[in-house]
Amino acid sequence: MDMQQEAVKDYGVRLGDDALILGHRLSEWCGKAPALEEDLALANTALDFIGRSRLFYSHAAELEGNRVSEDTYAYTRDCREFRNLLICELPCGDFAFTMARQYLVDEFYLAFMQGLTFSVEQTLAGVAAKAVKESRYHLRRSRQWMRVLGQGTDESHDRLQTAVNDLWGYTPEMFEPDELERKLVAAGVAVDTSGLKDDWMKAVNKTLAEASVQRPEGNWAVRGGRQGIHTEYLGHLLSELQFVQRAYPGLEW
Repeated sequence: MDMQQEAVKDYGVRLGDDALILGHRLSEWCGKAPALEEDLALANTALDFIGRSRLFYSHAAELEGNRVSEDTYAYTRDCREFRNLLICELPCGDFAFTMARQYLVDEFYLAFMQGLTFSVEQTLAGVAAKAVKESRYHLRRSRQWMRVLGQGTDESHDRLQTAVNDLWGYTPEMFEPDELERKLVAAGVAVDTSGLKDDWMKAVNKTLAEASVQRPEGNWAVRGGRQGIHTEYLGHLLSELQFVQRAYPGLEW
């Protein structure tokens, strides 16, 4: 595997990490959502993200020469080897927190996946084309919930405002490409996420206004996910996600 393939593989793995970790978080709502319809909707959204992670991981495994599989990436790496955005690993919190997080990342991922469809790496472009359709649905749901919660009761509005405040400092990381991404952008493989920020901010401002939620000042930011520096929460998540494979290495079913 040459250096270009190695970079593409690493890029695919980090995109798989984003999708797997966020999908796992959403799956934690199964059986706990505030209504049956939401229980099904959140579970389906979780499956969309987990399915997306499998496609990215499988492509990375192919580039690595099939010495590994998608399960290797998901179940055998330690916390510091994951490269997901930090916002994906935060605990679900209450329903307002989950939907606020989902809205903020949905606005990002729709634009991101639309951009990735133009990748010269055809497999990545194909995964993105499928993800665009899912992302439109995800965004429509989460945007509507922002309006419902923001314009609902005093309590739902306050919970939503608190959630946005708590999440805001994790959003800058989405728009800060590192050296790997910058090289792949130049090669026509990756999406220049820094170029997505202005449109994302305009869309978010509009939705927050419709939800009667104040945009936070943005005077703090947390970064490190792309470098393998994570919150304490990822380790606890992986202890559940990886338990069976860690307890019974190589088990297949």
